[in-house]
Amino acid sequence: MSWQPEQHVELHDFNNLTKTLSFNFWDVCWYKNEKERAAYIEYIDEQYNADRLTNILRNVSDIIGAHVLNIAKQDYVPQGASVTVLVSEGPIVEVPTESFEESPGPLPESVVLALDKSHITVHTYPEYHPTDGISTFRADIDVSTCGEISPLKALNYLIHSFEADIMTIDYRVRGFTRDIRGHKLFIDHNISSIQNYIPEEIKHLYDMIDVNIYQENIFHTKCKLREFDLDHYLFGYTKNSLSAKEMENITSKLQQEMNEIFYGKNINPGSIRPH
Repeated sequence: MSWQPEQHVELHDFNNLTKTLSFNFWDVCWYKNEKERAAYIEYIDEQYNADRLTNILRNVSDIIGAHVLNIAKQDYVPQGASVTVLVSEGPIVEVPTESFEESPGPLPESVVLALDKSHITVHTYPEYHPTDGISTFRADIDVSTCGEISPLKALNYLIHSFEADIMTIDYRVRGFTRDIRGHKLFIDHNISSIQNYIPEEIKHLYDMIDVNIYQENIFHTKCKLREFDLDHYLFGYTKNSLSAKEMENITSKLQQEMNEIFYGKNINPGSIRPH
């Protein structure tokens, strides 16, 4: 069935479709020694502590119109944090007219929509290479909802909340709901790609690859920054303090790390040319 904007189907009961957005981002950094590595991990751990992540998830709840029931948060030792937010449905007076539109969602200041129940979670994973001077920080955010509005409405806000070198985004619609005739509906909106929900100014910044399984309502997009500025990946100093040979060596290691994350496999040095 082909859905059109503002087209609504009368359902037999509550909309039972489950829509899940998984947003993963990486921050990559290079360090000279163990002291710098420890300083970077301490910095990133503080930047993305449980309190700040909780505020981000509260804003996501506002964007999708959910009512927060409970928040569980934890900062881990030596590093990392997790937050889980349970949400319930808000009062739905009428079906929002933008339910079926493929467009970027709002930023938090523009925002209030009505939605249904489920949960929002975030977990962080700081780590480092044992010998190459590379440290990576990953955060995984899952927004799972039931009802009329897709959690993709929160994607624009999430992208703007983090300075991501690499992003992987998954969206899946599960289950079915029924119309008043008993006919099963396995999806209630048109979608061809997650990129439909990413603003054009963001898409210009990243190389993107889609892997979609349309018959299963599974959508996957991964993104890697196009422009490479070495200063962006150095913690506590700039490339002006490095020799040309050092800059070349560090650049090669960083780009290989980012390519391996982007393509999801170990890569021989030099086998993929930078853009």
